[in-house]
Amino acid sequence: MDITALAASNSILKTGQTMGLNSTVGLTEADFLTDEKKTDGTIFQSFLDTAMSNINTTNDYLSNYENEEIKWALGETDNPHDLTIAMGKASSALQYTVALRDKILEAYKEIMNIQI
Repeated sequence: MDITALAASNSILKTGQTMGLNSTVGLTEADFLTDEKKTDGTIFQSFLDTAMSNINTTNDYLSNYENEEIKWALGETDNPHDLTIAMGKASSALQYTVALRDKILEAYKEIMNIQI
C-alpha cells in the first residue's frame, strides 16, 4: 500500500466518524439540508460518492491486511503488531461496509413495498 492510499484512508478516520450503523461517514448535517441553491440529485450524489469512498477505503484496508499477512508468512517482518493493526482495521471496515449494505437493502425493500 503506498503512502497516498494510506493518507487517504487515514483522513477518513481523522474526520471523527464512528464505525456505527447510524453514522454516515463523510456526510455532515449541511449535506442533508435543502436550500434553493441545491439541485435535484445533489444529496443522493453526495451520499453515493461517500459510499464509494468507503468501499474503496475498505478495499485498501483489506489489501493492506493481505500484504502484511504475506510479509509475516515470508518472514519479511518481525513485528506482529503491524499485522494485528491491519487485521483490526480490515475487520472493522468490512463489518461496517456489510452493515451499511444491509441497511441500504432494507431501505430499498421498504421503498419497494410502499403502496402508490
